[in-house]
Amino acid sequence: MNPQINAIDFNERPFIAIWEVTQACDLACVHCRASAQPDRHPMELSTDEGKRLIDQIAALQVPVFVLTGGDPIKRPDLFELIGHARSAGVRVSLTPSATPLLIRDIVIRLKEAGLARLAVSMDGAIAETHDAFRGMTGSFAQTLNAIRWANKIGLPIQINTTFSRRNIAEIDTIAALIESLNITLWSVFFLVPMGRGKLDDLLNADEFEQIFAKIYSLSKTVDFDIKTTEAQHYRRLILQQRVAERKAGAEISVTQDKAADAIGRAPRGLNDGKGFVFISHTGEVFPSGFLPMSAGNIRQQGLNSLYRESALFRSLRDTSKLEGKCGACEFKEICGGSRARAYALTGNPNGEEPCCAYNPKGYVPLPPSVKWASNLHVLQGA
Repeated sequence: MNPQINAIDFNERPFIAIWEVTQACDLACVHCRASAQPDRHPMELSTDEGKRLIDQIAALQVPVFVLTGGDPIKRPDLFELIGHARSAGVRVSLTPSATPLLIRDIVIRLKEAGLARLAVSMDGAIAETHDAFRGMTGSFAQTLNAIRWANKIGLPIQINTTFSRRNIAEIDTIAALIESLNITLWSVFFLVPMGRGKLDDLLNADEFEQIFAKIYSLSKTVDFDIKTTEAQHYRRLILQQRVAERKAGAEISVTQDKAADAIGRAPRGLNDGKGFVFISHTGEVFPSGFLPMSAGNIRQQGLNSLYRESALFRSLRDTSKLEGKCGACEFKEICGGSRARAYALTGNPNGEEPCCAYNPKGYVPLPPSVKWASNLHVLQGA
């Protein structure tokens, strides 16, 4: 691992910055946090505002910068923005939607503009599952096409998969399919019930653990990296597994940055607002795309000061404020639980991770009737 990356102080700068360049998208994904719509918002950041934001990202020396949406291809200035980032020394990843807009010529132009990595979504092992997830027939085939086109021109590929009640039965076949592809990183997302994401689709804590065990086992044999998003407690399982393996006398081989284009892996402790910042299409600055609490807007205040000095971000980086079993957990400095999921289910960003099966040593859990009393927050659409 790059020692400079490992030494990042999350109080000073983020490891990951994501800019939602637009909420316009032709898909209608069942889990979409943004409830994206076909048309662009009139108050989107302009090209010049976007370039100023990129300059701030460069000044902060953020290792991982992602352009997302909606569908970024809906922005006609996308290639100009990527080119500006390259000129500023910022490595850019992109998460386009797999629609008819994502054609071979677009993939080629993205690489020519300076894109460092293309991230596409795969939420099923077969077209029927994936297309139902994405709300568009043909999206699965378009995803495979994009991977093939990117492979042909040497553009590194990342695959994002969101697991929920809708596709958990296919986890083994999804993993097998992804293992057969030429990719750099598999990013495994875990549902946060917001936007179009439904509480009924959320997996329970035991199911989270089952997925953790599967991807940990897979991570030891594949040539690509695997990371989780909104499943910070996967780090706890990794440590537990490695301790168990050492006790059993197994040789531990810790492999990181397997990919030739490795941008770097985040240090332990990354969380919403803690090494992570999300800038919306209108310039609002959030701890993540899944935690809709704004610290301010870059049209009025610099990203640097919003990230470093806002009360919201400072509070989220303070693990002494964690409540419930997250506050009592011996793993809280490397994990901390999903602040976004805690907020979605309880309205409290400092509440305990609702989908963690681990009970800290000596901790006495609250009765279920008390623990879940505030579920009405998400059910009422707050």
